[in-house]
Amino acid sequence: MTPLALAFLLFAQDPAATAAPPAEPAPAVEEDRLPTGAPRDDYQFVAWCYGSLRGYLDMHDEMMPEVTRIESQFRKPGSSLKDDLKVYADMQKDGQAKLKAFQAALTAAEKASVRPLNVQGAAAVRAGRMSWTTGPDVTKARKAQEWMSWALPVRCERVAAQLEQRSKLMGTALKANAPKGEAPPPSATDEPAEAPPEAPAAETPPTPAG
Repeated sequence: MTPLALAFLLFAQDPAATAAPPAEPAPAVEEDRLPTGAPRDDYQFVAWCYGSLRGYLDMHDEMMPEVTRIESQFRKPGSSLKDDLKVYADMQKDGQAKLKAFQAALTAAEKASVRPLNVQGAAAVRAGRMSWTTGPDVTKARKAQEWMSWALPVRCERVAAQLEQRSKLMGTALKANAPKGEAPPPSATDEPAEAPPEAPAAETPPTPAG
């Protein structure tokens, strides 16, 4: 058998040669796309997610009276109001856990960066929280409905996990060269410290008469 014929025979026996061409990458899932107004940079995006989620969680006490009214008025046959309201309590617990995950990712990125990131991160956190700001024309019912139907963008958790993993690898390489004895810079998620109350001025004792 000639080398050319042998090559054709091997080609015909190779499953990969006769397989269909590789399919093109599937388009991004709709739910995983970048939310409108969110920053593209991974660090700033996770900070934006943190702010948006924090805003949602902080509105719980404000929203629940109207949410309870809506859930009580529009009942599905056979459904339990208690069970439906419990969903919002469960979302609070889940949201707090996600906040910690986002904060861990942001802190890891800040430690691994050779330049300060916390200022940009704090701005992104504020932008995320501002997404819950509404005008006076928005009714309580409308705001409550939007709060009830809100869901954290799928992209947030994925990007946060990737950011933390990547940052930890970089941080390990930079740790050996980091100066010792310096306090770490504040994180983008740190709440501003409240100023201590001023001590009352000491009273001047009255001057004894004559």
